[in-house]
Amino acid sequence: MTKLQIQRHSSPQRLQSGQEDGGDTDRGTSVITRTKTKTQRPSLYRVLLLNDDYTPMEFVVHVLERFFQKDQEAATVIMLHVHKHGVGECGVYTYEVAETKVTQVMDFARQHQHPLQCVMEKN
Repeated sequence: MTKLQIQRHSSPQRLQSGQEDGGDTDRGTSVITRTKTKTQRPSLYRVLLLNDDYTPMEFVVHVLERFFQKDQEAATVIMLHVHKHGVGECGVYTYEVAETKVTQVMDFARQHQHPLQCVMEKN
């Protein structure tokens, strides 16, 4: 934080030669404070798909293409990773975006009667 001092003269009168300042002038100081804002990057969150034994692989690929803008090859790689390891990362986003994607995937899976789970965790 930086501080600036500015002197203020409330009486714009000029002293004539030989006239002294009798202390009647109101001289005060004001402090103006400037704060420097320091911006931070927002926290990032990983969006993860969890494996289950009921959701078809094709549906998982479709979800990855539709909600995470993956091409067919990238979606298939992620789907196989989820299938083999139990979990797979779909993308990394800010909190609001990650939360929206999780909600969209979960709603879409429920509409199609699949138990697919999508979660988010801090990166």
